[in-house]
Amino acid sequence: MNRSTNTSEVQQATLYYLGPQGTFTQEAAVQGQTIISEAIGIECELKAVERAKTIVDCVEQGHGWGVLAWENNVEGTVVPNMDALVDARKVAGFCKLSLDIVFDAFVRPDHAELTEIRAHAHGLAQCSGFIHKHQLRPVAASSNAAACRDLAINQVGLGPSICGPLYGLDTLQEAVQDFQAAHTDFLLLAQRDQVKELVQKCASRIRSENRLPAFESVIAFIPLQTGAGVLANLLDRVRDAGLNMTSFMSRPIKGHDGTYSFIMTVDAAPWEAELKRLIVDVIDRGVWVKTLAVFPRTPRANPPVDQWMLPVGGMTDTGHGTDDNFSGRARKELLW
Repeated sequence: MNRSTNTSEVQQATLYYLGPQGTFTQEAAVQGQTIISEAIGIECELKAVERAKTIVDCVEQGHGWGVLAWENNVEGTVVPNMDALVDARKVAGFCKLSLDIVFDAFVRPDHAELTEIRAHAHGLAQCSGFIHKHQLRPVAASSNAAACRDLAINQVGLGPSICGPLYGLDTLQEAVQDFQAAHTDFLLLAQRDQVKELVQKCASRIRSENRLPAFESVIAFIPLQTGAGVLANLLDRVRDAGLNMTSFMSRPIKGHDGTYSFIMTVDAAPWEAELKRLIVDVIDRGVWVKTLAVFPRTPRANPPVDQWMLPVGGMTDTGHGTDDNFSGRARKELLW
């Protein structure tokens, strides 16, 4: 890609994705191509790499942009990818893409007795019912497409439907995922000094479709002091800033017991007044802060959590006061 940070001067770019051909990330990259072309006016060539960390490295070195799997609504955040973005010196996300996830099960035409199943770790987790039913031993791969490409005669591969014709495989069964409404969010990545301009161009594209976008930001916080009340104080600052926090998680700082980074998603951009004040405030209070991504906020549902969704073994009061789940005996069991 042209190394200029003024994207209006860039006519062509490379968009890196997790390969080989046939991955869900490639499907997301095709979406990204369209957005970059329509919103930013740049045509992207897709290029596959073998490791997600390599995508971040290529963006860091100014070779192009990237697309990275971020969060699945069944298995949650893709933690190694989040860690790579936390550790990157000058890379951030500027657009979020969403892709429906459907896994087909494949075998080689010359397959032998099937004893193993191969996929990315998230793919294996999303198809656990199928794996258990067929009593197969899970084998993790760097990507679902790589699993299908490198399939052994005793293995079943999990991947998008395109992997069958792409790698000359037979379809054993279609749509074997546990949840039929699964989807994964991906982030488009750029160098940090380009992100504000790119986000605003993507937002302009949404406005042209008669939607008024707000922004979301993913922010990492590391308190430099640890101990009682440190996290509560940080969350108090978010509340006092009037920000809507939509997700929150912690990650250990590797090899250092008792130290954590905290990653939250909030409905604002760092250049907007409320979030800008929060960032300045917490820095002044001895907290390390880093913006991992900023993107136009897409519509999202805010449904209640129904009783049938809840795991067993816990309890809540439904508000009627006579619910057996919140009886005196149940409370005693919960409180030990």
